[in-house]
Amino acid sequence: MGFLKAGDIISGQEGRAYATIDGINYEMFYIRNIRATAEKQKNEIRTLGKRGVQRKVVGWSGTGSMTIYYVTSKFRQLMYDYIKTGVDTYFDITIVNEDPGSSVGKQVVTLIGVNLDSVVMAALDTEADELDEECDFTWEDIEIDSLFNDPVLG
Repeated sequence: MGFLKAGDIISGQEGRAYATIDGINYEMFYIRNIRATAEKQKNEIRTLGKRGVQRKVVGWSGTGSMTIYYVTSKFRQLMYDYIKTGVDTYFDITIVNEDPGSSVGKQVVTLIGVNLDSVVMAALDTEADELDEECDFTWEDIEIDSLFNDPVLG
């Protein structure tokens, strides 16, 4: 029986992310963490001859959150533009996981139609060594450009 080699576990620090906003790519070097989730939407279905409730998938939704260091005004500017003009901005985020010490290679995922739910517009904290901010978002579609290889078992 084989086992997973510790060296094949992907380091959370080995990767990059890019935001494509209005056709311009911005490297998101200020990300502490980002996580995007796809969740199925299910309806409960009751049928004759079955006492239990069954579920039917009827759709999905994409949500996410990221914690970023408080060093960019880009997202504040997007929210400010919405507040002042009513024009909202949807953009894409490409996340690359690539740990050179792992045999699994890299994975490239692009979240399409990202829209921010909330943005910290200003912050101070006398107890913090560094300022960061939490941004929740939704996304509407996804592309997977590259998948991990299967790990080589030890």
